[in-house]
Amino acid sequence: MDSNRTFKMKIHGNEYNVDIKKVGEGVASVDVNGTVYNVEFEAERKVSKTPTLTRTPVYTTQTERPKTTASPTESKGKTVKAPLPGVILELSVREGDTVKAGDLLLIMEAMKMENNIVAPTDGRVAALKVGKGDNVLEGDPLVEIGG
Repeated sequence: MDSNRTFKMKIHGNEYNVDIKKVGEGVASVDVNGTVYNVEFEAERKVSKTPTLTRTPVYTTQTERPKTTASPTESKGKTVKAPLPGVILELSVREGDTVKAGDLLLIMEAMKMENNIVAPTDGRVAALKVGKGDNVLEGDPLVEIGG
């Protein structure tokens, strides 16, 4: 961008006539008392306060989709989570028990109703995360079922 801006500056008691001739990206042409200098500067980036929307790519075919594999340390089990906040009334399984999909794991009271929490898959109860009388919030882990 061309610009003709003239300034009188005093630096350490010395007066200078400064004429800014041209300003480009990171470089300005400046005339100081008849001598032209190319001055490099860092342009301050303006940070937008508007959030940027980032979308995940859409794949039209299965071959375009990147292949993912489970890492060796990743658990193959399933964690059963509380569907609602409530209180655990009764545990129907213990750690080490084998369960089939649909077997009753525990009964919890939520919103003054008893809810049967059942196993989503076949497997072995790896860990009980709650005990009888415990209060749980929605999404809290209740039982881990291993593969």
